[in-house]
Amino acid sequence: MVGFGRFFVEVALQQIVEETVTGLGYDLVEIERSAGGLLRITIDHPWSAESPELFVNVEDCERVTRQLQFALEVDGSQYQRLEVSSPGIDRVLRHAQDFERFTGALVDLTLKAPMGAAAAGQVSANRKKFRGTLERTTDGAGWQITWRDLPEAKPGQKISKKRMDTPVHVLGFTLDELREARLAPIVDFKGRQPR
Repeated sequence: MVGFGRFFVEVALQQIVEETVTGLGYDLVEIERSAGGLLRITIDHPWSAESPELFVNVEDCERVTRQLQFALEVDGSQYQRLEVSSPGIDRVLRHAQDFERFTGALVDLTLKAPMGAAAAGQVSANRKKFRGTLERTTDGAGWQITWRDLPEAKPGQKISKKRMDTPVHVLGFTLDELREARLAPIVDFKGRQPR
């Protein structure tokens, strides 16, 4: 019966956090409880295809932190530390809107089950992890990633252009088949490149 009560506490916490975050004009990306009483909240600006891309800054996190501390204290929620942050460069993709937003981006996917016979000898039948460019399928009804299995270059080694002629792989998937999807953490010290 203790687990059942804990479930309601977590649902109440989820509701308070979500109402507070959305009330301030942000999207709630993730709530995570860690050891030592850490309550980690990830926020982002709402997205639409017409609006410019906005990024969460320190002032946004401070604003949400102050409001959450008040709301959680009033509710009597138990936590030791509260951390509010942006989704980061390896943002988790969970909802259809996330996939729509990051179409054309490089993503890391992990499937729930290995490829098996569907691989048809093109990739390892036991493979579950893929990195590629996120795209809509040609009919526009589903999702796919495309990639090339390029040979890895050793430091200082140049790869011949002739050797770069590897086949393009395409993997179609549904959101139900995914264990996890994230933006690939690509760091570019020259600045963010437009898509």
